[in-house]
Amino acid sequence: MGLGLMGSALAAALLDHGHPTTVWNRSPRKAKPLADHGAHVAATPEDAVAGSGLGGLVLVCVLDYDALHAVLDPVAEAGGLAGKSLVNLTSGSPEQAVEMAAWAASHCAGYLDGGIMTTPPGVGHPEMMFLYSGSQTVYETHRPALAVLGDPLYLGAEPGLASLYDAALLGLMWATFTGWLHGTALVTSDGTTATDFTRVALRWLTGAVSGFVTAYAPQVDAGRYPGDDATIDVQIAAIDHLIHAAHARGIDNSLPHLLKATMERAAAAGHGSDSYASVIESLRAAGRR
Repeated sequence: MGLGLMGSALAAALLDHGHPTTVWNRSPRKAKPLADHGAHVAATPEDAVAGSGLGGLVLVCVLDYDALHAVLDPVAEAGGLAGKSLVNLTSGSPEQAVEMAAWAASHCAGYLDGGIMTTPPGVGHPEMMFLYSGSQTVYETHRPALAVLGDPLYLGAEPGLASLYDAALLGLMWATFTGWLHGTALVTSDGTTATDFTRVALRWLTGAVSGFVTAYAPQVDAGRYPGDDATIDVQIAAIDHLIHAAHARGIDNSLPHLLKATMERAAAAGHGSDSYASVIESLRAAGRR
């Protein structure tokens, strides 16, 4: 249900793997390519849900939660969701996912929340992650169908986990993109190509940086940050070299200044001789102010 770019890709992947698929969209014209591919086109949301059969899988991917309720509320009020397995792939907040799980339970439907960690062209590729949280029964029952969309990763019974991971991973992606672009702007100003720099950057990320992150995770879990690799004070001194090099080449330094300020807050809080992982304490403290 919902045939935007992502919804259409989801339906096409199911059809490609031989799953009988009923589709519905507010604008019926979007269903035609899928109908040509073998999908049954439902005239109404009620018909679409009924088409899933007893205990069937109902996948919904619409613009937002307002659209989600506009589509599903009339179906639920008529008892159409009872006994169904509702998998919600609509983007939203963890709190919305929790509320949706309770709403589904009140209408006797199993609920699984999902986070799609790819763009539409990546749907159907086994290396692309789809995150799920909520009903383990729904997940296990329908895992074969979910697996054709991408690699399904079940995070646990708390419905908001998939959405929370989604937000955290997107934050990681944007920070990585921006850091790479800042570095690329720096080195290309002296004639290096982005392609040449990226080969070195990827080796750095997948080798040393991934090693640091792997080592820092148990430090965060334990709340102890031995500075036996490089301390916050050392990192503060090192980032000044980046700021100087970028300033000399006319590159915007907003990101390095933000990072340095974050390190300095950690140092001021007593973590100057601790590892970089201790910055998490300053990030948490900022949210408690």
